[in-house]
Amino acid sequence: MTEIHELSRAAFDRLQAEFEDLTTRGRVDIARRIEAARELGDLSENGDYHAAKEEQGKMEGRIGRLSVLLKNAQIVEDIGADEVRVGCVVGIRYAGDTDIEKYLVGSIEERHTDYPVMSPGSPLGQALIGAKPGTTVSYEAPGGVLQVEVVAIEQG
Repeated sequence: MTEIHELSRAAFDRLQAEFEDLTTRGRVDIARRIEAARELGDLSENGDYHAAKEEQGKMEGRIGRLSVLLKNAQIVEDIGADEVRVGCVVGIRYAGDTDIEKYLVGSIEERHTDYPVMSPGSPLGQALIGAKPGTTVSYEAPGGVLQVEVVAIEQG
């Protein structure tokens, strides 16, 4: 079964642009670097060649990851900041605590802020999706059931 990746429009567009850049300019640049390093001679002791090949491997891995993400992406439209959804920043307060913690809800690919990312598939993420400010939700944590209050929701 194919895993659907929920992404905000902004994250999808950013990842699409990165994919296009890597598959065009990125591949051309790395091919040039590899060719220039080959011209230096003995490949067994050629640090430039090995570094370029390693970078090429990492880039191709990223291209593969982006390809899967984009192919299986479901765009989650901005529906305002009235409920927790993928792409928003949610402020929560644990029961019995006064501190407010803020998280960006979505996959790690949504990250574009300084907030830590909370997966919507995590127990807390699942409990928060659809919640509105002022709502208290419960979720199962390794140490037992925890309750958190949704204090604020912001556009991501």
